[in-house]
Amino acid sequence: MTKTLHVLTGPTAVGKTEWALRWAERHGAEIVSCDSLLFYRGMDLGTAKPTAAERARVPHHLIDVCAVTEPMDAVRFAARARAAAEDIAARGRRVLATGGSGFYLKGFFGPVADDTAVPPEVRAAVAALPAEAALAELRARNPGGLGALDTANPRRVARALERCRAAGRTLAELAAEFARKPGEFADWTVRLARLERAPADLAARIEARVAAMLREGLVEEVRRLRAEGLERNPSAARAIGYREVLAMLDGTLRPEALAPEIAANTRALVKKQRTWFRTQLPEHRVIDAAALRDADELFAE
Repeated sequence: MTKTLHVLTGPTAVGKTEWALRWAERHGAEIVSCDSLLFYRGMDLGTAKPTAAERARVPHHLIDVCAVTEPMDAVRFAARARAAAEDIAARGRRVLATGGSGFYLKGFFGPVADDTAVPPEVRAAVAALPAEAALAELRARNPGGLGALDTANPRRVARALERCRAAGRTLAELAAEFARKPGEFADWTVRLARLERAPADLAARIEARVAAMLREGLVEEVRRLRAEGLERNPSAARAIGYREVLAMLDGTLRPEALAPEIAANTRALVKKQRTWFRTQLPEHRVIDAAALRDADELFAE
């Protein structure tokens, strides 16, 4: 019997948490978090992590599974999400994944990373090249072009060149091989819904969320996490809400500018999320969260 994974996504502050809880309660589901920051213990206010009361309503998975210093990546996430989903399904419960982190969402619809092995000597040789030389060699190895590779990003150019050197193939050949690989959920039916809101509505919700985070103690949370090693994990330290507070604590951002800066950066993130959803996700339903009245509408046939 084919197992079904329900996925609810949408931009930051759109209302995913509450609608996920309502649907899960009604359908006997458990929730698998697909948020790149909810993995980390102690990152609570700045991530709008479901509260203890919300998690008491419905069992959640992949929340608070890492120390703030421990990195997470899409490959590890996909494997852990698959293990959680299998466990939930084996107990006769439905599975609902929810979150808005693109690289992690991808793990529900296909492979997330190729397995090209890059020997240390290849990595060291590429690292020794000037950025211009690395890009020139990469172009020479890929006469058909570099596709959507961000050639202005030296790190991505270096990673691409490493893979081409190690495999002896072009990026297009590597991409075609990667696309043929099955993902972690290849044997599941995946149903996807995306919540949206009008820009003004979402902007107002972002402003309210930022005010609540600061009122509830975000600055104190960041101070505590810094003492625990937050900045040893760049992806966590650069997260919106955390990077702005760190800048304020370091004296490079005025306290009165903190809330506007977090809100502005959150709006910029939402813009990027919407572009990613439109261009990277498979076909799916888009639902106006402001008009939604019943959780059953999320995955209605």
